[in-house]
Amino acid sequence: MSHVTAPSRPSLINWIEIFALGVIWGGSFMSVHVALNGIGPLGVTTGRIIIGALALSLLCLFRRLPLPSLRHNRKVWVHAFGMAFFSNVLPFTLLSWAQQYVTSGYAGITMALVPLFTLGLAHLLLPGERLTLQKIIGFVIGLVGVAILIGTDALAVVGADLEPVARVVCVGATLSYAIGSIITRRCPPVDPIAFSTAALLMASVVITPIALLVEGVPQALPPLSALIALAYLGLLPTAMATLILVHVIRTAGPTFLTMTNYHVPVWSVVFGTLILAEPLPPQFLIALGLILLGLLVSRIGARRAHANAAMIR
Repeated sequence: MSHVTAPSRPSLINWIEIFALGVIWGGSFMSVHVALNGIGPLGVTTGRIIIGALALSLLCLFRRLPLPSLRHNRKVWVHAFGMAFFSNVLPFTLLSWAQQYVTSGYAGITMALVPLFTLGLAHLLLPGERLTLQKIIGFVIGLVGVAILIGTDALAVVGADLEPVARVVCVGATLSYAIGSIITRRCPPVDPIAFSTAALLMASVVITPIALLVEGVPQALPPLSALIALAYLGLLPTAMATLILVHVIRTAGPTFLTMTNYHVPVWSVVFGTLILAEPLPPQFLIALGLILLGLLVSRIGARRAHANAAMIR
């Protein structure tokens, strides 16, 4: 029998966590943009993961909290590796590379696609999170937004101009996040802090040799602004956010976690426009509106499904 059960009704703490994640992740795209001024894409990914892993390791030491036993909790470590790869290594790398060619606001807007992918995967892999007609309608509306967001010439462009390719890469990162959230939800019962720490430690082991092989050891000290941005990325969007998202997924489910993505794009655009003075093309707002409408329709469908399930019980 599967250990995965239907998610419980979200609590007030869960809603506070969702708001906090939105602000933290919304600021991460601006921080990546700043960190790239002196640090390579893989260096940014490696730095934030190592900082996050060290922060959570210190938290475990302070609380005298041991990591899951490798001998008796192999399934936990398998899931921790899945989270490490799909929620950290792969999307961080994809977004760091893509943000060399797209604005931080664009990268943030694509995060509104995470719920669309999560809904489909949850329907196939998680109990109590089935697709309904209303959710499917939300999917279709959101995918129209994706088409506008990427642009019709994205796949046709080749050569030096990599912005269309970077747009597609950003969307790929959102799919990776969705896969990571499903893996985290399917993990056997485990302390969320220990699980988060294990995942980031494994992510560090995976990404560090790759970064050294591809980009090598930095030859000069990056600018102070880049180091500050990297520290922020490691401590908040990586370490703290990992703790919060694991708790939300384990208590309220990955579909509820996607509520964060309602306002991540808003915060990313706000930070990018006000702090980085990035342009705001009109089609971004049109795409964002369609994506959020799709999410809203899907969420209404989810609420009705939960209500019907409760009546049946």
